[in-house]
Amino acid sequence: MLIFFICITILILGYKFYSPFVEKQAGIDSTLATPQSRFSEGVDYVPIHPVRAFLIQFLNIAGVGPIFGPILGAIYGPVALVWIVIGNVLGGAVHDYFSGVMSIKEDGKSLPEIAGHYYNVVFKGVMLLFTAMLLFFVGVVFIMSPAGLLSNLDAFQDTFLANNTFWVLVILGYYFLATLLPIDKIITRFYPIFGLLMIVMTSMIAIALLMDAPHLPIAGDFFAYFTTDHAHDFLAPNPDGLPVWPLLFITITCGAISGFHSTQAPIIARCLTNEKYVRPVYYGAMVCEGAVACVWALAGIAAFPEGYAGLKAMLDIGGPGLVVNHIANSYLGVFGGIMAIIAVAVFPITSGDTAFRSLRLTIVDAFNIPQSIRNRLLLAVPILTIAYFMTKLDFTVIWRYFAFSNMLLSTSVLWLATKYLFDRGTFHWIASIPAVLTTGITVSYIMTAAIGLNLSADLGRPIGAVVVVIGLVLLVFVHNKHKSVAA
Repeated sequence: MLIFFICITILILGYKFYSPFVEKQAGIDSTLATPQSRFSEGVDYVPIHPVRAFLIQFLNIAGVGPIFGPILGAIYGPVALVWIVIGNVLGGAVHDYFSGVMSIKEDGKSLPEIAGHYYNVVFKGVMLLFTAMLLFFVGVVFIMSPAGLLSNLDAFQDTFLANNTFWVLVILGYYFLATLLPIDKIITRFYPIFGLLMIVMTSMIAIALLMDAPHLPIAGDFFAYFTTDHAHDFLAPNPDGLPVWPLLFITITCGAISGFHSTQAPIIARCLTNEKYVRPVYYGAMVCEGAVACVWALAGIAAFPEGYAGLKAMLDIGGPGLVVNHIANSYLGVFGGIMAIIAVAVFPITSGDTAFRSLRLTIVDAFNIPQSIRNRLLLAVPILTIAYFMTKLDFTVIWRYFAFSNMLLSTSVLWLATKYLFDRGTFHWIASIPAVLTTGITVSYIMTAAIGLNLSADLGRPIGAVVVVIGLVLLVFVHNKHKSVAA
């Protein structure tokens, strides 16, 4: 129980004391007119109350990421919680905050356009490629995961509702409408309610765990992991042979640091009525997602009497969706479990549609396409048709590419934020140090992953560590040179 409160306390303290310092570096000006007031057109630039904006942003970035990722990461043990909390406060929340800052400062534009402004056309092209790729994979993942959850509900068995293809088509039909319609027709009306639902559902799981979770790690066990038995294993493989570096950091992205969140930033940046709302909406939503991730990581650790072996066995049978089913039914009863599973199915749907909406906005911004209904149809129809055929592929393969592109994009955004702070002459280290670390993680993953160079761990992992050291040295050099020029 103490471990959970320590994690939540760190997240709250991070928002209370660190986020104002981050905001001070960003150049927020509450007197400036926002993109919403300057470009209002009734489709994407629509005013939203900051509380509703927060709930929509929270729902957009969450989906099943802070649920499935931490459950998968729970097989690494308590180190998963360390990564979630530290990664969130120092990396993910900073990443999300500057995604919002840069978008609202650049007329609500998408990331590739911002990259072209601060770097060059080459970096813009790279960002466009990886942003589009990630948004597409997110959309496909968030078709497959809720369809799988809904078709496997016990209540639907022996009916047509147990057909996975049926749910895929239903979800695609909804995505088609949500991608085309103005933001105030569905998203601003209903998504704040779904955001509250996610908060309530997560709170129910947390309370149930704290009241009746005999296998929840106690403080002594937690700290012993890092001081005695497992201190030498921090970078060693878990019992399944999976190394913490870099796989844990790739497995748990949502809740710690996620590039997908930056793709959602323009949606709300086009709707905020004052720059002062950027910190509570973006940094605040990410802190809340970190709390959700902590709850589900603890649930993955605590819900199995046999420990890692039980969690691993259930993951092998039905993936994280089956684990969610087990946890919800175990701690909330049959009715509560059904409600929780339906909620977990709704969350990725609300992120999937905004992923496809963001993909449309990204393409529109890149090629200056007018926002007529005809043009929106010409973009939505082929994208969603290809997405349907992608759902026929192995989910684990799609998730692997999603996780990799997620970390790669977050790294790119942190470097973009670094350039933004360099140009302002403010404290760039809040973005540049996380950027160096995520660069090392990404390089290590590319070196060792089957979808990358597939080198041995003994060779590939140290390369990422060397990249971190070289990156820090270069940062110090550029920083000192920048100071001398400024002087």
